[in-house]
Amino acid sequence: MVDRYSREEMASKWTYQAKYQAWLDVEKAVVKAWAKLGKIPQEDADKIVTNGAFDIKRIDEIEAVTRHDLIAFTTSVSESLGEESRWFHYGMTSSDTIDTAVALQMKDSLSLIIEDVKMIMESIKKRAMEHKMTLMVGRSHGIHGEPITFGLVLAVWYDEMARHLKNLEETMEVISVGQVSGAMGNFAHAPLELEEYTCEELGLKPAPVSNQVIQRDRYARLATSLALMASSIEKFAVQVRHWQRTEVYECEEYFAKGQKGSSAMPHKRNPILTENITGLARMIRAYAAPAMENVALWHERDISHSSTERFWLPDTFVTSDFMLHRMNNVIANLTVYPENMMRNLNLTGGLVFSQRVLLELPLQGVSREDAYRIVQRNAMKVWEEIQKGKPTVNDKGESLYLNHLLADEELRSKLSEEQIRECFNYDYYTKNVDNIFKRVFK
Repeated sequence: MVDRYSREEMASKWTYQAKYQAWLDVEKAVVKAWAKLGKIPQEDADKIVTNGAFDIKRIDEIEAVTRHDLIAFTTSVSESLGEESRWFHYGMTSSDTIDTAVALQMKDSLSLIIEDVKMIMESIKKRAMEHKMTLMVGRSHGIHGEPITFGLVLAVWYDEMARHLKNLEETMEVISVGQVSGAMGNFAHAPLELEEYTCEELGLKPAPVSNQVIQRDRYARLATSLALMASSIEKFAVQVRHWQRTEVYECEEYFAKGQKGSSAMPHKRNPILTENITGLARMIRAYAAPAMENVALWHERDISHSSTERFWLPDTFVTSDFMLHRMNNVIANLTVYPENMMRNLNLTGGLVFSQRVLLELPLQGVSREDAYRIVQRNAMKVWEEIQKGKPTVNDKGESLYLNHLLADEELRSKLSEEQIRECFNYDYYTKNVDNIFKRVFK
């Protein structure tokens, strides 16, 4: 399947049109609130709500003179009105409009991200159920450890994304606040009820207290939440890149008919999507830094945050949205090779069962130190033989490690042949998979 994701839906929320429309929505909500409080005539409020409009080209022309984007905007809107324009932006400061409008944009954008996370969780769950009992080797420090299942790996991913979903939903509450508190945040020129009515109209909560801006720890919470999520997505991508290595080849990205991997080497099938995701995650994390630095503004506020937010807010949302869709495409269409997983599981001649043998010996009265010594010395023999190219199984299909254990007189004095052979049973390692899945997938 070709990745045909389009960024238009998310990108459309951060265009100039979307920005000025959000500003206008806030301004009209304030006008409605003033009318509700009886401060301005209802007739004038209705005219503003009905007729108030902006023209981007005109805003640009005015801003070229005023060097102030909000004033250019209010002037443009006022040109679409009559005498009632005197009530437009009445009793407000620029940040009342801008920050409340950005809250609307962030809220809409984060809603899309949350849906993306739910989408990828469903894809992970589907593949986890499909491969719940697909055996593979677990790796520690990149070295073969013990048998696990591919489904368990995906269950870890699902559980991790569930934490991000919870975090993003909580972050939604943090960022969904507005303010109409005036130039210094002291409500000197407007009652608190104006802010409350305005926010209710817009589907936001009033910030309990503000100075001249919405406090940027809220924005930093958003940036760091997205950065954390991106780090997990990169983690999944790196796993896929490892599985697709020729020496491993347990999974690979879907390779479409007619797809090309290299301009020079026609045989190549490269993990290009997951490599791309790794790069995107780096950018998303990078944007968390200016968001955190924006928390510290001079006194009531300065505008050092403004320039960075024009970059990191749209870029982080668009990139996160794209990255999630791309990773979902990778997971949903991942080509899995269970035979290769089993081949790799047997690659070390049965060494993956060493702990199983180790744990049996103390049950027979052997100290842990002696048990470790017996099990390890036989394991080291296997490593040496593998390095020399000796087959990992004999003609009977028995592993090198099993043969060495059965030949160890000290071990045989404690464990019978049947007990030793039972230690090489894969079912032992999958007996709790169903219960783990019940905990993860509820």
